[in-house]
Amino acid sequence: MSMFSAVRSAHRSSLLQVVKSAVATVLAWFLAGWLIPAQPPVFAAIAALLVVQPSLNQSFGKAVERSVGVIVGVIVASGLGIVLGGSTWVVAVAVVVALLLAWALRMTPGTGNQVAISALLVLALGTATPNYAFDRIVETVIGAAIGFAINVLIVPPLSVDPARRAVRGLADGLAASLDRLADALQHEQDRTRLDELLTQARATRDTRDAAAAAIAAARDSLTLNPRAPRHRAELAALDRLVTTFTPIVTQSVGMTRAFTERYDDGLLREPAIGAIAEQLRRAAHDVRFAPDRGGVEPGHGRPEPAALTAPLTVATPASDHWILVGSMMVDLLRIHHALVEIDGA
Repeated sequence: MSMFSAVRSAHRSSLLQVVKSAVATVLAWFLAGWLIPAQPPVFAAIAALLVVQPSLNQSFGKAVERSVGVIVGVIVASGLGIVLGGSTWVVAVAVVVALLLAWALRMTPGTGNQVAISALLVLALGTATPNYAFDRIVETVIGAAIGFAINVLIVPPLSVDPARRAVRGLADGLAASLDRLADALQHEQDRTRLDELLTQARATRDTRDAAAAAIAAARDSLTLNPRAPRHRAELAALDRLVTTFTPIVTQSVGMTRAFTERYDDGLLREPAIGAIAEQLRRAAHDVRFAPDRGGVEPGHGRPEPAALTAPLTVATPASDHWILVGSMMVDLLRIHHALVEIDGA
């Protein structure tokens, strides 16, 4: 199973991206072959295939990386081929020299590998002459340009939908965590259930991190993208929502940890606990519908009105419970402040 997981992804690439890669590769092969007929246009096809990336920003970076790597690689290969000849061992020397040169120039790992690969291909596939080197450089630039152009012209890729789904998942997960804690406050618990409650609460941190990563990927996909102006406002709203959810995640985990550490059956008789549970349910309601009120999920009709939690005034708790009740009230106040920001946005 580990062998298969190393070569498989949890999410399949879009079919459109596969089609664009195929179109770019085929077009680069025939166009470069027509313009430079002396050799098979391997460099052009590889460049086009690699440049079609999930975002235009990544495509541009890959085009620069590929072009620079090929230029340096073919220069290294041509120079060594002219000086040392075309013996087999020269290929190995060229790879070593290319890697060392990339290291000395502080190139990125991807660019450094491209330098070595290009040097290897030049010596293995053709004669290391100035004309051959120049043709391979031109061929690579053609392929990179075609790959980038195809990625721009055929539905420029955007990653706003995954970001929207990730934020929706964060809202649902955080709301569920608050609801679980509210239910736990009003029912007897054993150690197994308490441990499970804390584990589930802590999992919202991973959901928050996944949402932040999805927004970062969406922001990257807007760079150089002609479709960007229509989505910048929505992405900014998603980003604000995750920023506002972050302290609620922290308070939720803190309240759950305090409850699991200081739980005893006497809590069920504490008057303040029922009020805290009610406020947690109201907070869960507001978190769950925050994407609608924040305008990041348009088209769902009239947004659900906020249930806004409010600061509590409670009777003095029992001496054994005042620390837990006090800490939960402070955390609820912080959650209240965060929810007011969401409703105000």
